Amino acid sequence: MKQKKSFGEIIFEIINTIILSMVGIACVAPMVHVLFGSVSDPVALTHHSGIIYKPLGFSMTGYQLIFQNANFARSYMNTIFYVVSATSLNVLLASIGGYALSRKKLMWKNHIMFFILLTILFNGGLVPFYMVVKKLGLIDSRLAMIIPNAVSAFHLIIMRSAMSEVPDSMEESAKMDGAGYLTILYKIYIPLTKNTIAVIVLFSAVAHWNSWFHASIFLKDRKLFPLQLILREILIQDETSYIMQGVGDFRMSDVYAQVIKYCTVIVSSLPLLCVYPFVQKYFEKGVMLGSIKG
Repeated sequence: MKQKKSFGEIIFEIINTIILSMVGIACVAPMVHVLFGSVSDPVALTHHSGIIYKPLGFSMTGYQLIFQNANFARSYMNTIFYVVSATSLNVLLASIGGYALSRKKLMWKNHIMFFILLTILFNGGLVPFYMVVKKLGLIDSRLAMIIPNAVSAFHLIIMRSAMSEVPDSMEESAKMDGAGYLTILYKIYIPLTKNTIAVIVLFSAVAHWNSWFHASIFLKDRKLFPLQLILREILIQDETSYIMQGVGDFRMSDVYAQVIKYCTVIVSSLPLLCVYPFVQKYFEKGVMLGSIKG
């Protein structure tokens, strides 16, 4: 039998719906504005002010300009390489480290956890970090975007908590059957903590996709630049001249500048928007896993 809602509950739902609707509109409106602006006619776009809620004409000129530019296409491929490589390494090391730290018989376990937690609260600063990377010979190298941040203390703690909830009897049974530690990790612990691993993949991929600061201090060769560093030049430094190479009349550069900015934002955001729905189902369960025990 359906219970009748009280007057207070009805008022709460109405206010809650209004507030959430306003928040949703505030989140969606900028993306809609940028999306419609990216496919609008460049000339009409320069004469328009305010939010764009429908395309102003239709033109794919902005996308044609950025994709035919070799620097932009190269930076896009660099970012994909950095994200895939760094995320894979993050997940691998977090899984191995989390499994080791979740073992009750690990020697000096509490001391190791103390030093791991200490790195979250304190760090050496930017200058020592740069000096370490330089001494390792990683300056102006692709490895500079992968190796220095290969291990995350936060990810280690999450994996440790998740793997601590796996019953010890499963590991003991596997050992009786002759399984080694790597086999137990691969066959038992990783499948049972796939929700947490999916969350780590999402966190790591987003962080590396949006990373630009380390690239700005470690990379000098433009051929190694990630997409976000090129995007920073376009949006903040207003540097669109090298993309204008496909425009015959340079007097039109101011006309195309705005639509190029909109197109680069869409192109840089689209991959994450496409990937997120596939990992969203693991997100809530993976974050909550291990939050009670461990």
